[in-house]
Amino acid sequence: MSSKQNYTLGFVLVTSLFFLWGFPNDLTNPMVEVFKNVLNISNVKASYVQLAFYGGYGTMAIPAALFIRKYSYKSSIILGLFLFMLGSLLMYPSALLVSYNLFLVSFYILTFGLAFLETTANPMILELGPAETATQRLNLSQAFNPIGALTGQVIARIYVVDRLDTKIGADAPTELLSLEQKQQIIEHDLSIVSTPYIVLGFVVLAIMILFMVVKIDDPARHVDKLDLRTTFKKLFANKDYYEGVLAQFFYVACQIMVWTFIYQYVTNLNESRPMDDQLNATVYVVASTILFLTARWICTFLFRYINSARLMLIFAMLGSVLCIGAILINGMVGLYCLVGVSFAMSLMFPTIYGIALRGMGDEAKLGSAGLILAIVGGALMPPLQGGIIDWGGTGLNDLQLFGSIPEVNFSFILPLFCLLLVGIYCLRVMKRNKALS
Repeated sequence: MSSKQNYTLGFVLVTSLFFLWGFPNDLTNPMVEVFKNVLNISNVKASYVQLAFYGGYGTMAIPAALFIRKYSYKSSIILGLFLFMLGSLLMYPSALLVSYNLFLVSFYILTFGLAFLETTANPMILELGPAETATQRLNLSQAFNPIGALTGQVIARIYVVDRLDTKIGADAPTELLSLEQKQQIIEHDLSIVSTPYIVLGFVVLAIMILFMVVKIDDPARHVDKLDLRTTFKKLFANKDYYEGVLAQFFYVACQIMVWTFIYQYVTNLNESRPMDDQLNATVYVVASTILFLTARWICTFLFRYINSARLMLIFAMLGSVLCIGAILINGMVGLYCLVGVSFAMSLMFPTIYGIALRGMGDEAKLGSAGLILAIVGGALMPPLQGGIIDWGGTGLNDLQLFGSIPEVNFSFILPLFCLLLVGIYCLRVMKRNKALS
């Protein structure tokens, strides 16, 4: 089999992983509101789901990169799939013991696996072909990620949210229930929450076995390894790289905040709507993902004609304007603006990745870890947004800023801030590119 054929098989198999980790990412986003309602906890405490989920990336990104350096891309993928499976299956005892803390531990371990997969798959895709098409190739692979995300959202709605006895946004007369009845509802609902993760665990097991038996050409074996000191020196001498890590931190924070708290945004709108005219949050989340996916395919095409940093700057400006609309405009127009932010975010993760690692060799493995470590932005900033929503109480509109802006709307000032910083990164990259030309 030729090297090109080997690379094609490797590209297909590794690209399938982008779909795979997209599924739990967006299956988990609505769980913030699910746990808040099922367990009757605050917005901040409920957002610990995202702290645990994305905190796993921050913990395991660097160890994953060191593991790749010592062994290979394929070994890292297999270990990542094992940890992914373990965290998913731990959801069963979490539900059985009715333990929120154990759920958090399960999310944390699950994303140990995702950290290995993302730290491995992104630079591997960059190496599976010509350097001049690396960013375009990564955008193509990343385009399959929102398909997994969309699948996760639909599963979350049909097999979790719609089957809960604790109805989100409804004023159920729980005060009329006995303690035993309340406990039964909690046990039932946590069992519902855990089921898709358990099924996912067995799917991941099957894929892990596939990677163990299939032979693929591993580009990590064909690269002369640099020592760590030389690698760090080259990374920190590259402004596109270390500024890219910061840009990635704020981009991921923006994405997770928008896709997590859109549920609360819709719930707040429903409070002023009659029962026969209630909005379904999942419809707008799915619309966001479809826009995200569509824009990513469009951008993969546009990269042939527009410089990647320039195109990302245009999208960052668009996202900032839409975010301002979501904050200032109450009602459906504000919601449409919030949905539109997903269109603007579509190209950012793979484009930042491609710019930051452009021209790197073996140091891309450790460099990749820094960019995956930046995903911890999705762990650290959602609790801050939850804190803003809780300023006036645990509701969503207990306090109005400037006399007319509900606190849940105002909380999207954090995603706005993040998009502006991504735009600044684009400007700095363009300035450096111009100076070199």
